[in-house]
Formats: sequence, C-alpha cells, structure tokens
Amino acid sequence: MKERKKLAGKRIAALVADGFEQIELTVPMKALRAAGATVDVVSLRHGKIRGMNVHEPGARVRVDRTLAEADPAEYDGLLLPGGFINPDLLRQSEEARQFVRAFDNLRKPIATICHGPWVLASAELVSGRQLASWPGIRDDIVHAGGVWRDEEVVRDGNWLSSRGPQDLPAFVREMLDLFAETAPIHAAASPLAAQSSPARTSPPLAAVGATAFLPAPSRARKILSGAATLAMGGLALFALRRVLP
Repeated sequence: MKERKKLAGKRIAALVADGFEQIELTVPMKALRAAGATVDVVSLRHGKIRGMNVHEPGARVRVDRTLAEADPAEYDGLLLPGGFINPDLLRQSEEARQFVRAFDNLRKPIATICHGPWVLASAELVSGRQLASWPGIRDDIVHAGGVWRDEEVVRDGNWLSSRGPQDLPAFVREMLDLFAETAPIHAAASPLAAQSSPARTSPPLAAVGATAFLPAPSRARKILSGAATLAMGGLALFALRRVLP
C-alpha cells in the first residue's frame, strides 16, 4: 500500500505522438498510476494515437491534451517514451521542444527511454549531460555534446534514461523514485563519465529480424500504400515542375 501511495498527488505528462513504442508508454504509465500518480497523454493532435510494436502497428491510446492545451507548470514530471517514429515527429515540433525545455528549465524530473532522447537533443538540452538511449542514436547524442552510456539506467540530476524495452524493469523502478522527488533537482546523482561508451559493432538482432515475421499486407493496406505512393509521386512531380525550367 505504501508503494501505491508513493506518487499520490503527483501529475505526470507523457509526451508522445503516433508511432510510439507501445510497451515503453503502457508499462511506465501503468506503474505510475499504480503508485498514485495522474498521467496525462500529451500529443500533437486530439483523438487516439497509434502505438507500435517495433515495426508492427499496435494499439491506440487516447490523447488527454494537445501541446497547445498542456501547461508544464501543472505537471510534476515528464515521461518521454521512444519508438522509431514518435520522437522523430516530436523533435520537429517547436511546441514539443518548448514543452520539454520548460521542464528542464525548472529542473523537473524527466524520464526517457530508447529513442526518446532525440527530443532532448533537438531541444538543445543534451550538451554536458550523460544519458543512455537506443544504441542507434548514440552518435546523435555525442554530436549534440552529450556523454552516451551503454547502461540499463543512467541518472544525471533531474534526468533518468535507459536504452530500450529490455531495460524496462530497472527504468520503471528508478523512474518511480525520480518522480517522487521534489523539483528543482540540481545535483547529479553520479559523476559525469569522461568519455562515451563505444559504439556498438552491430544492431540488436531483435530489431534486425523484426520485419521478417510481419504478415503480408492485406488488400486494403496494399491499396492505401499504393495511394500514398501515388500521392508522394505527384508531390515530387509538382515540386520538380516548380524548380525546373
């Protein structure tokens, strides 16, 4: 019972867009709610957004507030799940970048996993910070001035980060402790590493082989895919006509 009340009265924003890695949102969100926190799904648009299980479409999650409606001052912490698509969409949004900056400026706790740190990098917050992420974006972290660590969970002041779904048990455990703290959180919990961990020599086998197990597209999906291809081709042709003599 004590653990269930650990985050009583706390309000957490989960910033996600279409294409979020489903398990990286649903598992932390369930743990936060079980610990007594209120969790709002904040996104780029109203309605329901689509999760992903690696490359396969997953379940939809209802959006509680759009970025235009959400005020960082009303929240005690920020959750940034990953996925291949979700953070790439968010990092292109100035509203999303400003939203993330507001949490860090107030030194409110930020927990992120997998590709989630892409948003932190685009918000120009990574320089001088140490964090973990999906190994495939190691170079993005390093080029943004951060120190990348190949560890299941990394704590740096008000930030908590992990590499991916395989680290969820440790990530969730440490996330609950982080969100239980009161902002502002200034001091780093561990010394800054002098150098980043070396780059991986090969990508994770689970990610490489994921598409091999996907079912063949249905007739409806083939039609939609063909329509999208034609539309993109039409846009490309239009653009060429605008620039070519």
